[in-house]
Amino acid sequence: MPRTILVADDDPHIRQLLVFALRKAGLDTLEAGDGEETMAMVSGHRPDLVVLDINMPRMDGIEVCRRLRAAGDLPILFLSSRDDEIDRILGIELGADDYVTKPFSPREVVARVMAILRRVASRPPRVEANAASIRHGRLMLDPDGWQAQWAGEAVPLTVTEFGILRTLAAMPSRVFSRDAIIDRLHGPGFAVTDRTIDSHIRNLRAKFGQAGAEDLIETRPGIGYRIGACGGT
Repeated sequence: MPRTILVADDDPHIRQLLVFALRKAGLDTLEAGDGEETMAMVSGHRPDLVVLDINMPRMDGIEVCRRLRAAGDLPILFLSSRDDEIDRILGIELGADDYVTKPFSPREVVARVMAILRRVASRPPRVEANAASIRHGRLMLDPDGWQAQWAGEAVPLTVTEFGILRTLAAMPSRVFSRDAIIDRLHGPGFAVTDRTIDSHIRNLRAKFGQAGAEDLIETRPGIGYRIGACGGT
């Protein structure tokens, strides 16, 4: 059965471009022009993925994404008008699956939509029973509870941030490339840019920096990232 994609953007021209490209790729489409209409369409039609603009009237895309994430795991591809909005998106947590910045190629949007749909269809639900806690210096991760602590104090993390930190801390001697991190989080071939991983790393450093952690993650120029000593300041 064809998958249904909800295109949510207050610009009719952008909606028309994306609807045409998505239908040409064999996908069914729905449209919404503001945040409230997006929520109503999701509730009434159960789309398989939402292409969601950040800046919309009557509830912006960030609030829409927050509400959708509270209700379930509907895949979301963000449309952003500026690169500098991406840090804000990733910092608030939303758990969006990917993003594209404007101006964009409709072909690129379709490619990213198809990549997300393939990943969702092929990835079976993972159940981790009694996963052991990970301790590294002052860092403690509880995979069962999806909780992180620094020196005994809780540090709230997004799902993606926790996944990145768990990947690094589980193999403290390994330097992970950005592609390797993406593969661990989403599976091979998932369409995420290096900038997305870098933004998550910055957010992790900022959150743990507030807790006194200055050596959480090491950057290896030209290679990637490794968990730091986690000894504190």
